[in-house]
Amino acid sequence: MKVFSNTTPFIALASIQRIDLLPKLFGQIHVVEEVIGECAAGGLIAVPPLRQLDWIVPVVAPVQPAHHVLLELDNGEKATLQAALFEQADLVLMDEKIGRNMAEYLGLKVSGTLGVLLKARKLGLLGSFRGAAQLMQAQGIFYNSALIDRMAATVEE
Repeated sequence: MKVFSNTTPFIALASIQRIDLLPKLFGQIHVVEEVIGECAAGGLIAVPPLRQLDWIVPVVAPVQPAHHVLLELDNGEKATLQAALFEQADLVLMDEKIGRNMAEYLGLKVSGTLGVLLKARKLGLLGSFRGAAQLMQAQGIFYNSALIDRMAATVEE
């Protein structure tokens, strides 16, 4: 399975020290240079240096004119979607609504960080979906509480 990730899933999972879920669920994660740079730039939540993780596959986004719908996205999102299209990705991990909508419009399958947590919970890699989502919220990661409730109900939490 070829999985690409944007910046936010790394930040959100790093905020609760569960970035380890990504290789456990997907094996390798393909990451464009723009996202590697965004994660390395730092912020309130430290993301481990992606180049030092053996399950990260750095990718150079194809040099081609951006699809017109991608012009509204930031550089990381735009490069992630361009590379995912070019590489025929099976899944793109992205939380930002406009990026997710554009990915779906372009025919890409998309999951967000909450979807990663839900999958990890279903596979027994995470004790509590709701608990993990609430910890991320406490770290300043925004997720709609009603969405968390709906997703938690699918695993009877």
